[in-house]
Amino acid sequence: MCQSFFATLFGVIVGLMGVVPSKFINGASTTLIYIFRGLPLLVLALFIYTGIPSLTGQKIPAFVAGVITLMFNEGAYIAAFVKGGINAVDHGQMEAARSLGLPFGKSMRKVILPQGIKIMVPSFINQFIITLKDTSILSIIGLLELTQTGKIIIARNLEGFKVWTIVAVIYLVVITLLTWLSNWVQRRTKI
Repeated sequence: MCQSFFATLFGVIVGLMGVVPSKFINGASTTLIYIFRGLPLLVLALFIYTGIPSLTGQKIPAFVAGVITLMFNEGAYIAAFVKGGINAVDHGQMEAARSLGLPFGKSMRKVILPQGIKIMVPSFINQFIITLKDTSILSIIGLLELTQTGKIIIARNLEGFKVWTIVAVIYLVVITLLTWLSNWVQRRTKI
């Protein structure tokens, strides 16, 4: 779950860059979101794990490559949620805060973000669910996660049906719990 922490940090920063009153910073945010949402996760993982080391000559451990991959991929989606959540707040709210003499930063913190967060939270939780499922793709670079562990167990005992059933049930239980959490949060944060 450390990738979710870094992805959230990356996403919030890039998302906030997308709403500041600077065309250059807005453009940088839009470009980062476009690139990392547009690349398939598998291509991004292989690029980070094998492409960058072939350029630099420095091997990247599978775990680090996996965290970086998910950070950029999930972070781009989170950035889009942050940017969209803030932009979904009525523009009159910012105008009202500014007319009361609040500077831009304080207007964002005190007026816009509290309203935008209510809009963003369900999307955040849904993205965490998607990322949890996407970790299975990272078994391609040798990252030891649930799917890769299942492959190792099958190689030892040749009981594929049992092992894949257990792996599927584990994923379903975790994802069901996260879905319930998402639904609960949506009910609690109704505007």
